[in-house]
Amino acid sequence: MDFCIHSKMKLSTISLCITFILLQCIFTEGMTLSNNQRRGKRQSLLQTPILEMLRKSMGINYIPDIPTDPFDILRDSYPLPNGLKAPFTEYDYIIIGAGSAGCVLASRLTEDPNVTVLVIEAGRPEMLTTDIPGIAPFLQRTEYAWPYYMEPQRDVCLGMINQRCFWPRGKAVGGTSVINYMIYTRGHPEDWNRIEADGNYGWSYNDVLKYYIRSERSSTKGLEEQYHGRTGELNVEFGPTRSPLADTFLEAGRILGYPSGDYNSPEGLKFGYVQTTTLAGKRLSAAKAFLHGIKRRSNLHILPMTRVTKILIESGTKTAYGVRYIRNRVRSEVRARREVILSAGPIASPQLLMLSGIGPAKHLAKHKIPLVQDLPVGQRLYDHISFPGLIFTLNTTGLSFIESNLTNIRNVIQYVQFSDTPASTPGAVDGIGYIRTPLANKFETRPDIELISIGGSLVSDGGYDGSKAVRRGMMISEEVFDTAYGSIDNTETWSAFPMLLHPRSVGYLELKNTNPFSHPRIIGNYLTDPLDTATFIAAIRFIQALTRTEPFQRLGARIHPARYPACRNMLFDSDPYWECAVRTLTATLHHQVSTCRMGPVHDKYAVVDPELRVYGVNRLRVVDSSILPYSVSAHTNAPAIMIGEKASDMIKATWQNL
Repeated sequence: MDFCIHSKMKLSTISLCITFILLQCIFTEGMTLSNNQRRGKRQSLLQTPILEMLRKSMGINYIPDIPTDPFDILRDSYPLPNGLKAPFTEYDYIIIGAGSAGCVLASRLTEDPNVTVLVIEAGRPEMLTTDIPGIAPFLQRTEYAWPYYMEPQRDVCLGMINQRCFWPRGKAVGGTSVINYMIYTRGHPEDWNRIEADGNYGWSYNDVLKYYIRSERSSTKGLEEQYHGRTGELNVEFGPTRSPLADTFLEAGRILGYPSGDYNSPEGLKFGYVQTTTLAGKRLSAAKAFLHGIKRRSNLHILPMTRVTKILIESGTKTAYGVRYIRNRVRSEVRARREVILSAGPIASPQLLMLSGIGPAKHLAKHKIPLVQDLPVGQRLYDHISFPGLIFTLNTTGLSFIESNLTNIRNVIQYVQFSDTPASTPGAVDGIGYIRTPLANKFETRPDIELISIGGSLVSDGGYDGSKAVRRGMMISEEVFDTAYGSIDNTETWSAFPMLLHPRSVGYLELKNTNPFSHPRIIGNYLTDPLDTATFIAAIRFIQALTRTEPFQRLGARIHPARYPACRNMLFDSDPYWECAVRTLTATLHHQVSTCRMGPVHDKYAVVDPELRVYGVNRLRVVDSSILPYSVSAHTNAPAIMIGEKASDMIKATWQNL
């Protein structure tokens, strides 16, 4: 604190001081909990009222004890323009949700000064600390995330707290782009061509590519220029810092037949440095990219910390005409002259549809919700899951990002000044590789596994003296973690998370009750199709082959024989052991799709048509990743932004001649 107190306190210095305090809060075990209490040793230096307030302000249940939140000065703000004290009672468009797609929609629709747009978002604006890519794991359990859980499933997530799968989703202006790992991927051409071939006109690879390019402002060197944009709002870059293990990963991939290059180009399967939605080493959320610079447009009103509880639909004509919402504990209604656009994400969008009378008739009748339209809302759900537990020890020092070696005042100052420290990496992710295992569909060319190369592993997040942010963000049980990895905690390691790109297992989502503030029931049905577990095992065998190549052997890479309590009677490295391991550490990558499925009229699971209009309901669209008919070979942030871009053109085309 003396460093800050005795400074000249110019703006940049204030920023440095705040960042220093916040980083120390984040990266210190227990933050205000002393090490005497934790380990019976030295007393923590961070037990001060100011730091306690800072810690609470990032907490998941934080409610300030005073009328004004003192940390609003650290957050972005979205005041109503022109000094307005309250929103209008009517707008042309109402957008429910300021997530990745909703931010794009708001930006594009308000380009026309003759229309008015209201964006309603349940979460808060971003905070200073959310800009730091390296703390992505920590954000999974703060006020910026909806703490969703899957319903208990007896044979997955065995190593998680209470043996339940944790599904954090973004609750912020910017949605999940505020808490994600900022990885920019688009999907394989075959993904999109297959979607169009199923009857979704206008969704081929060539159709969606132009929208990816429109949004992108690529500042990366050496990528295939014709597939990237240079003038969009969404900056995409290689991070300013990566570990030496990134080059090892790429070199090993080349030995096994996978070239290094631009994995977002359509040609072939490649390994490459991770491309991120960051700007000069700081997170660039959808809100910062698409809303921050235009928030003073007089025709754009944004209401953070406001909860929509119902879409208002005229029963005779089945026409959406507005929404009901809660703001500052007051219930209000607002009308839409043109359209209501639901962009609340793959969990909240289907929930709100069902609460508004749009969903499976039998399910709504069970909850005594008057039926507006019988549609299979929530009846299909796919998710990308990964296995983070395959860890390799190294006999060479200075290779991996180890939190205890990096969270010192020198690195903090370096990050604030230049953003070129490990804090600028997206949760220590260095590289991405796409592969086809022997189990991939022989009639397809798209990958079935994505490899996420980490400049470290689960054990790199500080051990006893660190934040434990990664393991806590995934909700891994301490007992399971210590049993499996305690012997290598806080050491030099490398890992690659295999991500199952095209799961055959299908889940679903339904209402728990009619309370709009309750979370829905989420049934993931992870790994219920045996081909999914077999594909994971094939991916693990590939990663083992990677580490047997000369680049990894130079570093002394050796697999760590993790001992999971549930797998204690199984032979290490056998197929049954790895299936048990995957079922122990079953981690979502927050890519849920298909709960408001897009499809032609003959698709029995379709909720919206190829123009994202809800079947049977006028002037209502769903515009977010929930419309994807099935999983694609991509993290869903970039596709959600693309969906927002494409939807804005479709909406404009609908109304331009009216």
